[in-house]
Amino acid sequence: RRVLFRSLVRKFGQSFDTFIELNLETEKDRRLFDNDLTVSDLLQYICLEKGFVRQGSTLLFLDEIQYSPRAVMLMRYFYEDLPDLYVISAGSLLEIMMEKHKISFPVGRVEYLYLFPMNFREFLQAMDEKSSLSCYLQTPVPVIAHDKLSQLFRLYSFIGGMPEAVSRYVETRDLSRLSDVYSSLLTGFADDVSKYASTAHESDVIRHIIETAPKESGNRITFEKFGNSGYRSVDVSTGMRKLERAMLLYLRYPVTKMELPANPDRKLKPRLQILDSGLMNYSVGIHADYFRDIRLADVYRGILAEQMVWQEMLSQNNRELSVPPFWVREKKQSNAEVDFVYSEEGRMYPVEVKSGKDGTLRSLHQLICQSDINLAIRLFDQQYSLLNAVTPSNLNMPGKEYRLLSLPFYCAGKIADYIKIALGTF
Repeated sequence: RRVLFRSLVRKFGQSFDTFIELNLETEKDRRLFDNDLTVSDLLQYICLEKGFVRQGSTLLFLDEIQYSPRAVMLMRYFYEDLPDLYVISAGSLLEIMMEKHKISFPVGRVEYLYLFPMNFREFLQAMDEKSSLSCYLQTPVPVIAHDKLSQLFRLYSFIGGMPEAVSRYVETRDLSRLSDVYSSLLTGFADDVSKYASTAHESDVIRHIIETAPKESGNRITFEKFGNSGYRSVDVSTGMRKLERAMLLYLRYPVTKMELPANPDRKLKPRLQILDSGLMNYSVGIHADYFRDIRLADVYRGILAEQMVWQEMLSQNNRELSVPPFWVREKKQSNAEVDFVYSEEGRMYPVEVKSGKDGTLRSLHQLICQSDINLAIRLFDQQYSLLNAVTPSNLNMPGKEYRLLSLPFYCAGKIADYIKIALGTF
């Protein structure tokens, strides 16, 4: 992601008359901020040292800004004293470093943007699938494009969205040549995050989590002895929170009520989600399943399909880190669980990831019957449909009418658009 973000900023910098890039991980660039200059004088000093003549619109890119607390502090003054200067800052494991060194960005002066793995739309762009992308961007997606988009989404699910893996596949068209990419990424993650551990023991715990998490992705977990280890709950919990801030994994906690604001119950077991499907597939050894006659919904016991829905949902908003919860009802003799709860324009919608056209929706029906939900969403491997449905009746309760919005997996990133269609507001 670090390489991708630098490439994105450099490309964006081409639209400015002057583009200045500093890497504050290097001592030479970091020393530019080791003085007491005003930001106006500092900018002149930077231009002199880097050999720039500032002309017209200017973009200053401060990469690895976490290595210079003074550079972070000066973000406010760049904004206030040099309003004609545009500044972008970035950092690896930025939130971890900021917490460790007690650094904070000036409130109200900095806008945060989150960079996730490439989503399906971006994958289609990278693959130069212009016709498929054009169809995907339509809502509803044309029926004639369903088979092709399903095939491409299946390929995307196995490759994942890590830019280096996608780039390697675009270049070679060979899944077997991606293993070293995933291995290198996982090793790099472990090395990077472990550097910021407070103790050697915490470093060991974090490495264990990184090695184990891909195999546990999609499962509800307990912290105590996570991954067949002897580590205590407090150690694993601390390590996972650090990895969450590094955006390498996420913990999705359940809600027990379909009411806004959605307040996940952190006393219940969370569901673990790893950063990217490609890393998960590599870790559990299922890349070869791409060549087998297995529906996406059935690969790896359905976990891969759920991972893809999760990734697509998460990637739709880069201005806030909004982790979709799931719904549970936990009783001694009757448990129920719905895969995701999706919030849109002040309402909550249950989302089930199912295999087969007639996959059972028992948990979804239980949720509908005990709430005021009248629109539910199913992600599966069939075409789009919007139907009037009714929950099964039983001795205690008659069937309840609701609308079932069924979407193919590749539309997981377009749920908001299809909800608008269902509500007649698109």
